[in-house]
Amino acid sequence: MKAKELDKLFDAGGDISRFLDISRAKRTNETPKRVNVDFPAWMIHSLDKEAGRLGVTRQSIIKVWISERLGNRPA
Repeated sequence: MKAKELDKLFDAGGDISRFLDISRAKRTNETPKRVNVDFPAWMIHSLDKEAGRLGVTRQSIIKVWISERLGNRPA
């Protein structure tokens, strides 16, 4: 399929997935990078309590809250 035909199909809302090779696809800026942050004990306690209430891990709640605060915008 030629690029113009693919563009036309995509623009029309058609399914182009069968024409794509996603075996090596990567999301940009999604590679995890480890950081260390020191929190006071009361904050860890509050995080753990809220994470338990929501049924998620401490790390998950920290990621979600920071993402919300940053407006889910890419770096």
